[in-house]
Amino acid sequence: MSPDKINDNFEDYPLTRNEYITVMTHFYRSEVIRSNTWRQRLDTTSNWAVITSMGLLSFAFGSSSPQSHSSVIVGMLVVFHFLHLEARRYRFFDVWRNRTRMIEENFIGPVIKRELHSPEKNWNALVAGDLLKPRFKISLVQAFRARFIRNYITLFVILLGSWIVKISTASSEGHTVLERMQIGGMPGFLAPIIITIMYAFLIWLYIFVPPVKPPELSYWSESTPIKEENRVD
Repeated sequence: MSPDKINDNFEDYPLTRNEYITVMTHFYRSEVIRSNTWRQRLDTTSNWAVITSMGLLSFAFGSSSPQSHSSVIVGMLVVFHFLHLEARRYRFFDVWRNRTRMIEENFIGPVIKRELHSPEKNWNALVAGDLLKPRFKISLVQAFRARFIRNYITLFVILLGSWIVKISTASSEGHTVLERMQIGGMPGFLAPIIITIMYAFLIWLYIFVPPVKPPELSYWSESTPIKEENRVD
């Protein structure tokens, strides 16, 4: 038989049990590797945020300059940037993690239990569809909330408390509270405005943004299709 004829008939050639298990094993391994890679990137971002916060706080409380409180505000802005970066990375991690969980729950688990049925009947079609048209499973604001609650809420509380302490304990001879809040030549009211806007957004995230649901409740449900704008590029 010619090679062209073999290629034409390849899609109609039935897969054996061993071939199917081999493909699924390698596929599962690759998904675990990608999931772990993005998880390491999340840990790296969190470490950067902690190290930066501690460094700027050390500088702020180690200096007697009336402007040293500005380093705490810089720390808030830098940590917020790391939170945004980590939220973006978390959306990618979430894609690989949930494919991995789908395989573990519906293929690896039943094989270990020596059962011939999976909890999700249509799981293979859902995973195949996600491979052909990959989508983010959560929105950016949901990722923001997840990482904020998981890692960053403590950092922001420490930074806010440190800034209040720094302003309260600064030398007040001949200076009003607003004068002690000045940053360079900028007016003193600018610092509390920046902090209020930032923390109002974080409070809104915590209260009003819906939490990330387990994948079996929403991510793979055919009744709640993923929007086109969440496509993974």
